[in-house]
Amino acid sequence: MSDVGLRRRRNEDAVALAELPGGACAVVCDGVATAPGSEEAARRAADAAAAVLSGRVAAGMDPRAATRAAVERAAAVVAGLGGEPGSSPACTFVSAVVDPSGVTVGWVGDSRAYWLSAAGSCVLTRDDSWAEAMVEQGAMSAEEARADARAHQITAWLGADAGPVEPHVAAFRPVAPGLVVVCSDGLWNHLPEAARLAAVALGGDGPAGAARRLLRAALDAGGHDNVTVAVLPGPPPGAGRERGR
Repeated sequence: MSDVGLRRRRNEDAVALAELPGGACAVVCDGVATAPGSEEAARRAADAAAAVLSGRVAAGMDPRAATRAAVERAAAVVAGLGGEPGSSPACTFVSAVVDPSGVTVGWVGDSRAYWLSAAGSCVLTRDDSWAEAMVEQGAMSAEEARADARAHQITAWLGADAGPVEPHVAAFRPVAPGLVVVCSDGLWNHLPEAARLAAVALGGDGPAGAARRLLRAALDAGGHDNVTVAVLPGPPPGAGRERGR
């Protein structure tokens, strides 16, 4: 689901989903509002990445390799839109592949993926942002960094001026049934903690109901930005890949 929110004139988020043998994949891209043409960048990136993911995973490629290929294709598509130096169309990227063996996520920027389950919930991604960089460097505490006005400045993105794109890729093996949530910061800025998202999403009426409730919660909290969320049912517990980068 995707909504313009309560304070924006247009929706610069995009979401694409595709069915896979025994699962599904989702891609969410968030256009950078300060860069002209970012609405088109997000849409083209999401569509291109979902096509690569669905095609390559269905053909037997490891989801981690398919995710890297999907980011590479999305980055090339956005870079090809051109634009003036310093104002090229740009967007963030996050994807999830869910199949019987586990969950594979990939990201560039600050759009996020979460695992939500009654047995325990967590964030599967780590933001490419100024705040996270400060914390990682040991320059500031998490509380100090996230209270700074620069906290949400992204340090990686897709676009002609992004330089070499190095996606993060992680695999996660659930130990219980749950939901994978892929979203733009229009959702997680209002509900950043996985436990808060789980309290809203886990209602027993499936992914569609969870997506509706999460969108409503973001709007009720102020809807300051475009809100986009994709929810995929988690795979059954069983043998699969361990989480890793």
